[in-house]
Amino acid sequence: MVVVLVALGLDLWNPSEPIGIDFHTYEAAARVGLQAGWSHIYDQSLVAAEQVNLVPGQTAQPFLSPPPVAWVAALLAPLPYWPSYYVWAALTLIAFGLALVWASVDRGLVRWLAAGAALAPWWVMHAVHLGQVVPLVAAGVVIAWRLARERRDVAAGIAVAVVLLKPNTGVLVPLALLAAGRFRTFIAWAGAGIVVAGIAWVMMGSSGLSAYTAQLTAPLPTGANSLTLEGAIGAGGAVAFGLRLLIVAASLAVAFRLRRSPGLAIAAGALGSLLVAPYLHGSDLCLLGAAAWMVWEERPALTWRIPIAAAWVVASPFVASSGVSLGLNRWPLVELALLAALVVEAWRPGREREAALTGKADLRSRAHA
Repeated sequence: MVVVLVALGLDLWNPSEPIGIDFHTYEAAARVGLQAGWSHIYDQSLVAAEQVNLVPGQTAQPFLSPPPVAWVAALLAPLPYWPSYYVWAALTLIAFGLALVWASVDRGLVRWLAAGAALAPWWVMHAVHLGQVVPLVAAGVVIAWRLARERRDVAAGIAVAVVLLKPNTGVLVPLALLAAGRFRTFIAWAGAGIVVAGIAWVMMGSSGLSAYTAQLTAPLPTGANSLTLEGAIGAGGAVAFGLRLLIVAASLAVAFRLRRSPGLAIAAGALGSLLVAPYLHGSDLCLLGAAAWMVWEERPALTWRIPIAAAWVVASPFVASSGVSLGLNRWPLVELALLAALVVEAWRPGREREAALTGKADLRSRAHA
């Protein structure tokens, strides 16, 4: 927690890029929706003009996020812009942190140490600095794990619906839960998605939804492929497509094989989502942090925890800003390594016999008295 607070303080004191630039875009789209109608939130000229109105000296960006991001940002529209950013930044960080503490299977100081370690990587500070929505997505995935292991499947599906705020970071998580046999969770997630789509249709109309789909079919912005397969290993074209199919298959197969451990199934889905995404930023690695944390919680053996702890140290802001930092395009290789470890675990000899001892119970879950 000290590392988190010191790094956050240094980041805000000496920022390397504009503070809150992503929240700046969310809030501008929200205010366009409130003032001109929600069908206009993808009118990029209106969004750009509102961004200039909010912070005249800050760079304007196109609003490319799903409609629910603007709806959530609209809750802070009554506040002046800078207070609204600081409230947003605090709430997203606190939500992620409390989700980690609440969902932990550990008790006492250990749960706080693990939560602090999961919050310490540079990408969490980066997400808070930018005002990114992705910490909320990571929080929803973590909460879904606790609800899933307690067999509160419908609530878990609703929690997973937070992925709709930024689908490219966790699109395979619901499918992994389906592969793990959590049918009610998947149905609840799909139902939540239908409700969100219906609300979007009512609020935005066909013209607004057409504007959003046009954003999805437009060429991807440049400069965000370092965390993709193209940036990490130079794969492209048919090779990249084939690798993505293989990763999806591996993620879902791991989720099926490790279905008695919902955290590992969710982790496999999160890792697969990050590896197949065609467009990511550094803040999206919050999902990598959540996945590693769930593996840490479900697999307490040192053979798992020592590599994860070492990765947390390497990812800490102070190491990341030094000469021995891991390049941005190396983190997909870390994701691949963790997914490969889960593949090995899924087909480890004797694993089925160990699982059989638990009957129908979930591993490392608390039983009712």
